[in-house]
Amino acid sequence: MAVTLSATLAANEDIERRRRAGERVLHLAFGEAGLPVHPALRDRLAAASERNGYGPVAGTPGLRAAAAGYWTRRGLATDPDLIVSGPGSKPLLYGLLLAIGGDIVLPMPSWVSYAAQADLVGSRPIMVPPPRGEGGVPDPDLVTAAVTRARAAGRTVSSLLVTLPDNPTGRLATPETVGRLAQVARDLDLVIISDEIYRDLVHDPAAPYVSPADLAPERTIITTGLSKSLALGGWRIGVARLPSGRHDLRARLLAVASEIWSAPAAPVQEAAAYAFGEPPELTERIARSRRLHGLVAQAVHERFVAIGARVDAPQGGFYLYPDLSHLGLGGSTELTKVLLEEHGIGVLPGHAFGDDPAAARVRVAVSLLHGDTTEQRMTALGSDDPLRLPWIAANLDFLATGLAHLSPPRRGTVRAHRQGLAPAPCHG
Repeated sequence: MAVTLSATLAANEDIERRRRAGERVLHLAFGEAGLPVHPALRDRLAAASERNGYGPVAGTPGLRAAAAGYWTRRGLATDPDLIVSGPGSKPLLYGLLLAIGGDIVLPMPSWVSYAAQADLVGSRPIMVPPPRGEGGVPDPDLVTAAVTRARAAGRTVSSLLVTLPDNPTGRLATPETVGRLAQVARDLDLVIISDEIYRDLVHDPAAPYVSPADLAPERTIITTGLSKSLALGGWRIGVARLPSGRHDLRARLLAVASEIWSAPAAPVQEAAAYAFGEPPELTERIARSRRLHGLVAQAVHERFVAIGARVDAPQGGFYLYPDLSHLGLGGSTELTKVLLEEHGIGVLPGHAFGDDPAAARVRVAVSLLHGDTTEQRMTALGSDDPLRLPWIAANLDFLATGLAHLSPPRRGTVRAHRQGLAPAPCHG
């Protein structure tokens, strides 16, 4: 089996290489939170640095109790024994695919690692688009037809996956769609994996949020982590909430974990237990992060709309998924190349997310526009009007200029822009 580097990581390395070579590149390709670590978390990590034992495979009792409390406060009463932790939600998702077995239904488009991990474990993904204007949840009506066809062809389809809110589209599926999908999962006896790592970054805190676990708790697994809401991607910690009574699934997941990662790093678990306890200073940080991501995502959305792109307004996380087919620049690969090489705008092609390669859709991540330094990022977090900060305004201007020159007849003007005749942005 040929395994290639994750598209997001490969793009990040390419963009950083170009920057080191002196190129101006606006980094919109990498889904990193782009914000500093809260000092309280650094203190917890340092205080636990002497803890060098392996610990329980499922995670320390303190972390599991804290994660159980996190979900209980969101209306899902949770026993700590239902919690399994890992070095990031990404390994947990991989372990779950191994533990569940069979083929899986995925939204199309969906995060690049879902289908790649399915391929690694020998599961054939069934890609199903979401309802129009939504993202992260395969259309329930289409799921029924796709699974029925696959099973008629002799395939074993065991699970489906949702992302709430979504990467790459930045959209949040409606409660009605989640409800219909939960019923389809019951009818077809499918396990639901609900990736809710962006839940605390829904831009409007009053927006209705329904997890499949609210409606089909007996068959829903939830995964989350701290890499997005608290910008701890490099610390690698995640947790999964398993359905009550599924002791067989828990045993299989722990068996996989014991052979792959043994246990998450003990000092990181200590900091994560504090984070999932949701002390006031961290809930305030998350609220500020949510507001900042939402404001910048909306500003980027406006700049794509200004050039005629078809793009739904972002609702959560730090992503948009514009369609630029009206420009006639080819499919997602060609469009991504033009954006990067002629305009200094780094994005990811839609085909990396399972989309049609001929479609001119790209994934845009806005979270690295907040600033280059800790000082800039902290200023952005605390600002009443972060869009007016010089470095964020310069990034948005650079984006707007590049997008305005996207049509093929104006390529020469774009090259002049790339050679330094436009104001230099502060790369975030």
